[in-house]
Amino acid sequence: MKLRFLGTGDSAQVPVYNCDCLACTRAQQDPSWYRRPCSAVIECGDQRWLIDSGRMDLTELFPPGSLNGILQTHYHADHAQGLLHLRWGVNCRIPVYGPEDEKGFADLFKHSGILDFSATWSAFEQRQLGAMQVTAIPLQHSKPCLGYVFSHEGKHIAYLTDTVGLPPESLAYLQTVALDYCIVDCSHPPQDTPPRNHNDLNMALAIGQQLTVKHLVLTHISHKVDTWLMENPETLSDSILLAKDNGMIAV
Repeated sequence: MKLRFLGTGDSAQVPVYNCDCLACTRAQQDPSWYRRPCSAVIECGDQRWLIDSGRMDLTELFPPGSLNGILQTHYHADHAQGLLHLRWGVNCRIPVYGPEDEKGFADLFKHSGILDFSATWSAFEQRQLGAMQVTAIPLQHSKPCLGYVFSHEGKHIAYLTDTVGLPPESLAYLQTVALDYCIVDCSHPPQDTPPRNHNDLNMALAIGQQLTVKHLVLTHISHKVDTWLMENPETLSDSILLAKDNGMIAV
């Protein structure tokens, strides 16, 4: 399995409009530090699936026939806005799997075009996508939200964003899996008060400590997290990775 990050930012992305903080200045000077809408592509055998669709250039990134489908974590704008354009394609059908959400995003469900939203996922449901098994993991967010565990030949990658901590049943399930990589939401630097809807760095690291995981990977990163890590460069151990746009992990 190979997973490539298409975007690793929060809803404001990096650089943030009109911001001159350390992280935004770095990204303006070095585009390799850009953080676009949080999303990824996972490949296994003949399968290639997009994880979230917040990028607005999906029709350029994925020519017809290059995707088997899309796995949505949820339907907030920064994770789904690219579907508004993609849906108006012709002469093809793209399955979009995600949580059951009556409201969805904008009018996507009413005017779905080439997108097929009919096969929603339930908590801990498992599906076989070619040689890859995928398990839906309930997350804690302000909209119905799922993470996913991707498994193939005894290797496992967890993708867990957007969330603030983990529901007890999801933590219990993940504790039964020896993860090669666990990709987690890290939207805030360490905070004295509990964050809402997204992990701060302390909560993200705590998730890793509660699981059996070789590498914890931080994503959904804000400019404030980037700035804090620039000011505290010795914080992350070698087993903790900071995701970057276009970066890849493989097992």
